[in-house]
Amino acid sequence: MLNIGIIGCGKITQVRHAPEYAENGQCRLTAWYDALPGRAQAMADEFGGTAYDSMEALLASGVDAVSVCTANADHASAAIAALKAGCHVLCEKPMATTLADCLAMQEAAQKSGKRLLIGHNQRLARAHVEARRRIEAGEIGRVVGFHTMFGHPGPEGWTGQRNSWFFDKKRAAFGVMADLGVHKTDLLHYLLGERIVEVSAMLATVDKTYPDGTPISVDDNALCIYRTESGAIGQLHVSWTNYGVEDNSTRIYGTEGVLRLYDDPECSLILEKRDGTVERVRLDLLTSNKEQTSGGRTSTGVIDSFVEAIETGAPSPLDVGEAIQAMRVIFAAEQSAAKGCSVRVDYD
Repeated sequence: MLNIGIIGCGKITQVRHAPEYAENGQCRLTAWYDALPGRAQAMADEFGGTAYDSMEALLASGVDAVSVCTANADHASAAIAALKAGCHVLCEKPMATTLADCLAMQEAAQKSGKRLLIGHNQRLARAHVEARRRIEAGEIGRVVGFHTMFGHPGPEGWTGQRNSWFFDKKRAAFGVMADLGVHKTDLLHYLLGERIVEVSAMLATVDKTYPDGTPISVDDNALCIYRTESGAIGQLHVSWTNYGVEDNSTRIYGTEGVLRLYDDPECSLILEKRDGTVERVRLDLLTSNKEQTSGGRTSTGVIDSFVEAIETGAPSPLDVGEAIQAMRVIFAAEQSAAKGCSVRVDYD
């Protein structure tokens, strides 16, 4: 039985991490810390365990593993401290705010001999797993293009706060590009089995404002053109200004057909072949932020994957090495938008 601590007790802990740990019979929630003590105590009251007045006290409490669910700027320091204390770590995305911090986190995991996983839950969705299998099997031929979208009304719909840390550049460092874009960038690496090597990006704040009406200090929309190692070209669009139904869809275009993922209300995977045949497959439906915050389905599979990785020692699709590759693309996108030109992704 693993003793679990959670560092940061905001909305992501309340609707994902804590409920999913509670549903896993191989672990128990024993320790909580948050910069706002009342939030940690509220979680301890609901799920059991002890609320601590410092992260250091939590790490010294005998926990075997922790989730790091703080604001982005604190991910690296919290994760490294936990690894040095001998804990396995599951860190929320984006894993860190600089490449140097990402690499330092990976090095700390290697030195400690503990697991470091990043919460890229899109890799675990059943239609994505099945799509990867079909692409590897050559069912759509050679991949030549793709389009992926992730859009919802923004963090205020998730947190209930118009002035949340997501909009504060000092605490978040990034906007929607790293909040949602890292999910879909990592997903493309997973589905295609190859890396994105060149980025042309436009990042903008088009609608979101602070309560006083001034524009937020991070991007609320991002549009990228990606090129992969094999030469496939595609588009990523992420948005905090989709005020309709959440869109978390992907299309992969091949020389022999097209895979449509989560763009249909009933069938999570649709295969359209070049000869005109169509296969519609019902696997699962992605849980939207609205469903989770309103008490709907909770399980993303991330916690189960984390616990399994600790217990078996087997490689995980959420391992830190995979996450760093997606972060390299995010940093390249930020550079591209700032420079106004395409940028090669640095994998050296």
